[in-house]
Amino acid sequence: MKAVILCGGQGTRIRDANELLPKPMLPIGGKPIVWHIMKSYAAHGVTDFVLCLGYRGWAIKEFFLNYRAMTSDLTVHLGASGHVEIIGSGAQEDWRVTLAETGESTMTGGRVAAIRRFVEQEDHFCLTYGDGVSDLDIAATVAFHRAQGKIATVTAVRPPGRFGEMQLEGGRVVEFNEKPQTTEGFINGGFFVLDAKRVWPYLGTDPRTILEQEPLRALARDGQLVAFPHTGFWQPMDTAREYALLNELWQSGRAPWKPRGER
Repeated sequence: MKAVILCGGQGTRIRDANELLPKPMLPIGGKPIVWHIMKSYAAHGVTDFVLCLGYRGWAIKEFFLNYRAMTSDLTVHLGASGHVEIIGSGAQEDWRVTLAETGESTMTGGRVAAIRRFVEQEDHFCLTYGDGVSDLDIAATVAFHRAQGKIATVTAVRPPGRFGEMQLEGGRVVEFNEKPQTTEGFINGGFFVLDAKRVWPYLGTDPRTILEQEPLRALARDGQLVAFPHTGFWQPMDTAREYALLNELWQSGRAPWKPRGER
């Protein structure tokens, strides 16, 4: 099974965090957030990726083209030979990564339609955004999708609270939770599983198609969209504050999305 990751947006709401990098390349603990997302999939056996590139896609290509060199020790020979010797290999990832140009201004549905040729030979494929992490059980999500027999599965999550939550007794605070997840209502968590044979009529061919609008609405009307509920950790990275939060969690050793046994 393949995982498609949407990496082409401009990330205007987080531009103050870094004006030079596309949002999927913003580093958490020294590695781009898209790498963290890919690690989550790989932990569940999904190691074949299609990255939908757009805004500053060259930066993502550059990262993966130089991945082995950036994760290994090097000896650089500056003499006549001028070659670079890679000593061992720091890279543990045995991944296949397709870097697909899908247009700088293409919308989410258009990006998925643009990579049809890379996934339509599969029965199903995973899809997510390149700017959010979770401790979602991806294998369980895929199994749920197969069992339902519908065209699309979306992960339903509870949004993180914006403010701290206090439980009061009289005038005394008896419990305080800093920005907990809300206890009511589900939203699109951004982790999908799609039928690689039947989803395409819903996406069409218009690069302006927004996945979260008519395609998902039509799937819901036709009874072809089901939800896999996830009440564990889920955190998007839409603002500089959320970017700082994810880095703080990683640096403190409290990153819930980090696969077990991962260094």
